[in-house]
This record gives sequence, C-alpha cells and structure tokens, in this order.
Amino acid sequence: MGDLTRRRFAGATIGVAGAAALGSLLPAGAAVAAAEAGSWTKDTSGNGWPLLKEAESFTVEGSDQEVRLAGGDAAVVLLHVARRFHYEIDRLRDGDVHGWVGERRIEAEYESNHLSGTAIAIRPLSYPLGAKNGLYPNELIVVRDILAELDGVVVWGGDLTPAKESHFEIGVKPGHPRLKGVARKIVGWQQGPGDQGAGATDAFDPERRGKARSFARRSA
Repeated sequence: MGDLTRRRFAGATIGVAGAAALGSLLPAGAAVAAAEAGSWTKDTSGNGWPLLKEAESFTVEGSDQEVRLAGGDAAVVLLHVARRFHYEIDRLRDGDVHGWVGERRIEAEYESNHLSGTAIAIRPLSYPLGAKNGLYPNELIVVRDILAELDGVVVWGGDLTPAKESHFEIGVKPGHPRLKGVARKIVGWQQGPGDQGAGATDAFDPERRGKARSFARRSA
C-alpha cells in the first residue's frame, strides 16, 4: 500500500476512532520515541497556562466541526490554524480536531497544553507522536506559512521532540503582547472585506514563501 493510500485510509478511520483518541491523544500500541505515559500533576500546562476544569466549545468556521478551547485570544489563534488546515490542506471531518481534555495522561510534556485548552491536534491518528514526514511538501508549505503568519505565537509539534505533526500549541504565556497583536490581526481579517485570512491566503506566493523560509530559519 503506497503512502498516499495509507494516509487516506488513516484519515477515513478518524471519525470512528477519534473519541478514543481524546483520552490519551495517542493511538493504542503506536510505536513512539517518547517516555512512558505519565500523569500531569502541575496546575499549569507546559506553556504556562492554567489548567481548566472545562472549556468552551467553538465551531471551526467553514466546517461543521467543534473543538473545546480556552477562550479569548488563544481560541482566536488556534481556530485560525484549524480553518487554514480545512481550507488549504484538507477538509476537516468528524473527530479530526481535538482540543481541551480533562484526562491528565500525557505521552510528551507539551501534550499537557491540551489540559489548558491551548493546543489542538488535527488528525492525531494520521500524524501520531513520534512519527515524522507525514505531510506532503505542499502541505508543509502551508504549515510553515501559518507559523510565519502567526509570528511565533503558535508552535508546531513537527518542530518539537518527540515530533507530533498533528499538534499545534500556543507558544507564549497568557497576556503576552504578541498573542494579543496576532489575535487582533485575525479578528480584523474576519471583519474585513474577505480578501485576507483563512480561505483567502496563497501560501505559495513567492513573497510569502520567502518570509516563511526566513522565519523557519530564525526559529530553528
């Protein structure tokens, strides 16, 4: 079975298995380059945000998918990531997007950010913890463009150790001015004439690609 077929099969199974993945954020039996699963015991997640006992549900614009997140600027930014994935990489289906969870079991420290509602996992069964090179080159271009557009406010799991290419998290602490600025920019796009933001972005524009490459080098 070729890579394309495997990936499409994995994506098709997410609707069935997505609910199970919400508990551990990792498919049972997956081979990963990570430590044994543990329980997060701190009152804040790895990125410094307070843990939530419950989280608000948001709809990803352009799809009928819902995800639970911390409110405010964090939700604005993470929903933008999900929208761009939906519009520019592939349509989101049932169970594709995982946000806040109450279960403290984690496989990597950065997965604790789900406990504060400041991380999303898009298709974690297709792009599990410890797996690399799951994105096609054109998809990676979109991801790099998103990261550059958000000025480092969002960190991608493909750049973390162990890698998890489905993972996107808020990379700054609550109230950080850069988070506020990026969120305001996104809201401005949403309220504007519709020629900017998710659904109107060309990640393959040479100027944008140049900026994305420069940002990736600076962030490495």
